[in-house]
Amino acid sequence: RKFFQDVHLWLGLSSGLIVIAICLSGTIYVFNTELTERAASHLYKVEVPENGAKLSVDSLASIVQQKTGAQIASVLIPEAANRTYQFAVKVKGKERNVTWMINPYTGLVLGNSGEKNGTKEFMGTMFSLHRWLLLDKIEKPIIGDLPNRKLGSIITGTATIIFTLGCLTGLLIWFPKKIRHWRQGLKIKFRANWKRLNHDLHNTLAFYSLIFLLLMGLTGPQWSFEWYREGLQKTLGTYKSKDAPKEKKLLSKVGGDIIPPKAQLASIVNTAKSALPFDGDLNVTLALDTMGTVNVARYHRGFFASPAADRITLDQYSLVVLKREIFKEKPTNERIAGSIKALHVGNVYGMFTKILYFIACLIATSLPITGTIIWINKWKKKLARAQSTRRMENVVALD
Repeated sequence: RKFFQDVHLWLGLSSGLIVIAICLSGTIYVFNTELTERAASHLYKVEVPENGAKLSVDSLASIVQQKTGAQIASVLIPEAANRTYQFAVKVKGKERNVTWMINPYTGLVLGNSGEKNGTKEFMGTMFSLHRWLLLDKIEKPIIGDLPNRKLGSIITGTATIIFTLGCLTGLLIWFPKKIRHWRQGLKIKFRANWKRLNHDLHNTLAFYSLIFLLLMGLTGPQWSFEWYREGLQKTLGTYKSKDAPKEKKLLSKVGGDIIPPKAQLASIVNTAKSALPFDGDLNVTLALDTMGTVNVARYHRGFFASPAADRITLDQYSLVVLKREIFKEKPTNERIAGSIKALHVGNVYGMFTKILYFIACLIATSLPITGTIIWINKWKKKLARAQSTRRMENVVALD
């Protein structure tokens, strides 16, 4: 027990400040989507007219194309009546698409994803702090030729592994020496003195949030270390080496030299709704060449909704379903592997788990602080005891 206490102590002291930065930024970033959309609600929300009649998706696509003069890459069609349609277009010279929001009832283009606001920039800073400790903001490499973003990633990944080990050693320390005392570790004595209260806040809150802390800690380092990512994939049985044969690419069929007309967006949407018959948002990714396919993902919506999507791949001309992937029908290991990000950021069961993760991450932020206070109190007590012993020895020597 003494060994695990020492390990727990030095793990916490060595990574405390970094863990506070990671966890505090993570706590705030849990609600990134909600906060950024609220700050720019004019891009995402519309008023529903009395007749509730929407323009056709093809008409909306034509408006966006005329506005941007660019090729449409994808469209997000929300289930909610008061949400905008989002068209992503390819911009020459840029790797990322630009998403344009349009009112589906009036056809008015409301703006695009490139618009800046204070909340969006703040959340971007929180993400940078969480992933790279803001080192990506520094242009000149701090250590040799190592990019600062990579350096920050190594530091945060290492601190996260240390934090996870701290959680495990903390659990071993939490177990009482006598089994009949286990209930004491589940209660917080709010009427006790501040030292006891701080001790309970550290031990008890950590115990209640442990499962969430481990999920965050075990999934996080995969974004920092390739060896960790490969190890996680091998553990789940989903690892594929670079030399492994690649899955055959699905292609649309073109008969002879005559290229048939592409299917209309409205037809694609109707086919997708028939193939995936449940209420939810549709994300349609269009083919960018004559042989490409149309890929459709449909997402469940609701307080407990998972971010995992059911997917289909369509021939862009005939709309024949070439492939159908239903998430719940996948093997357990593939479902877990496909949910790693959701398990890390907290939206594995929608808003319900986001709230739980927010609370757990807030607790995680406090642990290095309450833990350090416990150590300082013990150190002072030990120091006072040593001084008292020396005084007694001096008195005895004088006698």
